Amino acid sequence: MKINKNKQMKSNLKIGLFGIGLDTYWPQFEGLKERLEGYLKVVENNIAKIHEGVVNLGLIDNPESAFEAGRTFRKEDVDIIFLYVSTYALSSTVLPVVQRAKVPVIILNLSPEASIDYKSFNKMTDRTKMTGEWLSYCSACPVPEIANVFNRTGVKFHQITGMLHNDEEAWTEISEWVEAAKVANIMAYNRLGCMGHYYSGMLDIYSDLTQQYAHFGGHVELIEVDELAGLRKAVSDAEITDRVALIQKTFDVQEDCSEAELKRAAKTSVALDKLVDKYQLGSMAYYYKGTGNFDNEDTISSIIIGNSLLTANHVPVAGEYEVKNAQAMKIMDSFGAGGSFTEYYAMDFNEDVVLMGHDGPGHIAIAEGKTKVRPLGVYHGKVGNGLSVEMQVKNGPVTMLSVVEKANGKLMLLVAEAESVAGPILEIGNTNSRYKFPIGARNFVNSWNSFGPAHHCAVGIGHIGSKIEKLGLLLNMEVNKVC
Repeated sequence: MKINKNKQMKSNLKIGLFGIGLDTYWPQFEGLKERLEGYLKVVENNIAKIHEGVVNLGLIDNPESAFEAGRTFRKEDVDIIFLYVSTYALSSTVLPVVQRAKVPVIILNLSPEASIDYKSFNKMTDRTKMTGEWLSYCSACPVPEIANVFNRTGVKFHQITGMLHNDEEAWTEISEWVEAAKVANIMAYNRLGCMGHYYSGMLDIYSDLTQQYAHFGGHVELIEVDELAGLRKAVSDAEITDRVALIQKTFDVQEDCSEAELKRAAKTSVALDKLVDKYQLGSMAYYYKGTGNFDNEDTISSIIIGNSLLTANHVPVAGEYEVKNAQAMKIMDSFGAGGSFTEYYAMDFNEDVVLMGHDGPGHIAIAEGKTKVRPLGVYHGKVGNGLSVEMQVKNGPVTMLSVVEKANGKLMLLVAEAESVAGPILEIGNTNSRYKFPIGARNFVNSWNSFGPAHHCAVGIGHIGSKIEKLGLLLNMEVNKVC
């Protein structure tokens, strides 16, 4: 495939970082400034291990340098600012740094050690040096002042309290904020293709595209099915042969799949890559009912394999023109969790699991084993017939995400964590899995439904609910976690 994985996952995220202090202290306490700058360097190095794009402006210790730092952050177009509180500092030296940037601020209240060595400290004979030593541990002191001023001036902030060293909890929090900021940045520049039209009568999936812009940013490209059908006509025999070979290598192609159907799917897959490349798409939603136009119907009825390959290569594709779920799938994929199109299939009260899956494309990169390709004589509820994929999501922890459009038109994120468990699935040529929820199948279904989501959601591997909650905070979106 020609899809550039790195390009589709690329984040332009820029992280702003600065420490704070009080210039009055420096001539009073020898070595204090240099010590605090060393701590700030530790923070920079650790954040850079998570994401390289760190703009470190050093210690800001007076209003003049604060205004200059604010201009620099604005010029650098940072997406998020980490404020490392190293010692007491006046709020007047903090506010100008972040006020003009208008991006979320994460306050890092990180003590250099777990505690002061009281015995050694109290043995010091020079009280000036004692004060300097205390000030190097004084990170918690100005945080209430900063929080007060941020609240009163409308600066959005979050806190992490812990230790500079040997604090897995604190640094996991920092890592999750960085990951969430990267996903927010990816969504802000993502190009979502919408090809075809809504599934008639499926009212829950209808969505206000302008609200997608309002909440996530990005760009929506409206695409005609005719364009994909036209690209398909230009696909060469050599391209078809190469793509058939890729399909045979990637999937567990069942013996009852005909060569003609494989070539038909391969032809459409190559055309899809060209469409994605033309519009630089990072995700797509599609559906086409058809009215007898052979080229269009031949294209759409052979699209599942190509869309599954795209989904596995960081261009998630949602069927039934489910735009909201294309966004949810892109979020999950940007977190590295996958994000496969899914809905309720059935409930198993004997095993207390919910069977969930969907027809059409699946995220084969998160499949348990190799994904099967099966021929279907009919696509239930849709036009045509052809090849389809049958897969089960990897056994282990999973997270489900729905982008929900509320009655007031605003969007929210609905999240649940569960386990994908082994057991029999429906061998009908669809993606489907068995999910066990900590609150039980019955309670999960009732709780999830109570928030009024569309009947589709995205499922990805791993428990990433806390990361999605942080993403919601960065995007100023409501997040509800069911379990």
